[in-house]
Amino acid sequence: MFEQMRRDIRTVLERDPAARSSLEVVLCCPGVHAIWFHRLAHPVWRGGWHTLARFISHVGRFMTGVEIHPAAVLGPGLFIDHGMGVVIGETAEVGENVSILQGVTLGGTSTKREKRHPTLGDNVVVGAGAKIIGGFRIGNGSRIGAGSVVVREVPENSVVVGVPGRVTFRDGARSGIDLNQSDLPDPLARTLEQMVERIHALEAEIESLRQALKETSRT
Repeated sequence: MFEQMRRDIRTVLERDPAARSSLEVVLCCPGVHAIWFHRLAHPVWRGGWHTLARFISHVGRFMTGVEIHPAAVLGPGLFIDHGMGVVIGETAEVGENVSILQGVTLGGTSTKREKRHPTLGDNVVVGAGAKIIGGFRIGNGSRIGAGSVVVREVPENSVVVGVPGRVTFRDGARSGIDLNQSDLPDPLARTLEQMVERIHALEAEIESLRQALKETSRT
């Protein structure tokens, strides 16, 4: 238990440059507090005390702004940054060394009591405001862009952006954890930008020809 808590603190210090000390993490990081509440609620749920487990989870939600169903499975090394508005559903499974930013939803699409929430592989990064909806898997090492809505399975080491989310890049296995959300490639957006630039260039050429014709007609 205490070793897990020490790892949670180390995780924040490694991935959050705003965290300056272990004491600050213990006192001031709601993502860590939400994970600790879940560590209390999860074994209670598995022991069959479902209402008590839900109540512990509810208290954790009130205290942190993070809602984690007590039945969800969270792997070691989870980092919930800022935390506010994060929702992790009942059948969600989160792998090792996953990073989740604020406003993320791991939601379900079915009213049946079945596997209806996503599974996140190891070393996955989910950007702020992203929604992953359904009982599919996000492959190891993948990055989900901020604000994306993902409704289908994602291969390993992929980048997903957009609504609905599209796999825009696969770069092979990476070492370490990449929290950068500013350079996620979007080939469609790049193509549109190139088309606009080409249109502007053509318009400039047409205007130049028009001016040349005017000068020729005057002479």
